[in-house]
Amino acid sequence: MLKKTMTPILGLLAVLLSVTAAAQSPQIDFEEFTLDNGLHVILHQDNTTPNIVVNIMYHVGAKNENPERTGFAHFFEHLMFEGSKHIARGEFDLLTERNGGSNNAFTSFDVTNYYIYFPSNQLELGLWMEAERLLHPKIDSISIATQKSVVTEEMKQTRDNQPYGRLLIETISRAFTQHPYRWDVLGRDEHIRAATDEEIYAFHDMFYVPNNAVLVVTGDFVPEEARRLVHKYFNDIPRGNHDVYRPRMTEPLRMHEVRDTVFDNIQLPMVIQAYHIPARGTEDYYAVDMLGMLLSRGQSSRLYRKLVVEEQTAMQISALPLGLEDPGLTIIIGMPNMGVDPAVLESGINEEMERVRRELITGQELEKVKNQVESQFVNSNTTIASRATNLANYHTLFGDASLINTELERYLSVTREDILRVAREYFREDNRVVLYYMPKEQ
Repeated sequence: MLKKTMTPILGLLAVLLSVTAAAQSPQIDFEEFTLDNGLHVILHQDNTTPNIVVNIMYHVGAKNENPERTGFAHFFEHLMFEGSKHIARGEFDLLTERNGGSNNAFTSFDVTNYYIYFPSNQLELGLWMEAERLLHPKIDSISIATQKSVVTEEMKQTRDNQPYGRLLIETISRAFTQHPYRWDVLGRDEHIRAATDEEIYAFHDMFYVPNNAVLVVTGDFVPEEARRLVHKYFNDIPRGNHDVYRPRMTEPLRMHEVRDTVFDNIQLPMVIQAYHIPARGTEDYYAVDMLGMLLSRGQSSRLYRKLVVEEQTAMQISALPLGLEDPGLTIIIGMPNMGVDPAVLESGINEEMERVRRELITGQELEKVKNQVESQFVNSNTTIASRATNLANYHTLFGDASLINTELERYLSVTREDILRVAREYFREDNRVVLYYMPKEQ
């Protein structure tokens, strides 16, 4: 979750969109190397503006947690801002701001990412600060107690006590029965409160180590100087002493539809359908992602045109892939129009889903979706901050940062036949969860 919080429904959409196709521009040149301690380093020079980004991504997210201690990755997102041996408690943000910079972080199901944005003359400061955070962060009983209060309050404000704030967790907890994607990134309040200092130290020692991280520097710098400073501040940090835990369980193949109703403090109902889909980076994922665009991207998309414009049974409709390192979900979210029974809206969604399972999309539709993909790739990778995150993401999840330049080709190679095939294989009624999210008074 983002360090700077958003409203729950917008936050949900941001999470879903953030794990769709990563950003890309025509050609991103970079160099990469690995230090003796296992830290992978990527340097991308761009002298367009006098700024730099120092970004470090750890290969740890909600799925790496103990089922009895969920929320640890998100907890550490906050805890690592407490300070370090040489940065006083609460001074990390102030030090950044006093030197003309900004910082933030996010946690997902698969990764945790931190970045500092500075004027280019502060490259050394940015690298030193991230090295401090990696080598000896201030993790003690005071920091732990402080951040326990912060993150449990965030759970209340952004999820538990907000309209639609529990929509994602109510969906994934029914979609996954074995895989750790079944709990959300914030985790459970009681797990954080019950965590001992020793459990928190152990989680840090396993995951927040050089050999479980990638450091990316983007922006206005001299490569020789950047390499020298990276070696100066990071090369002597010890590698981790533990085998990094990676969950290996596979979610059982779904053989029947799961249907449920949730009542919450909301004004308007929602209809949710969640279909199991393949992992991001697999061949079928690209066709699945493009099918989601066909269904709901823009006012000419199939679901929007049919349900919002023509039949007027929906106020809003979206089909968004939760593309993850392991197999994830495509989640369709529909809000019925005033006075429309949710069952009527669901029937309309089902008709469109049956249509994509039954017949090939048109060549014009395929061309439109490919244009949307290409535009998304070009437009969403225009900043050095987004490029830093994308390079880190590609290396962490796929071991191949060059996908920032080549993943678009995987989308553009998708055919109409591919989309028909994945519609039939993954968008089946026995492969989904259907959830009615209803106002309590109903």
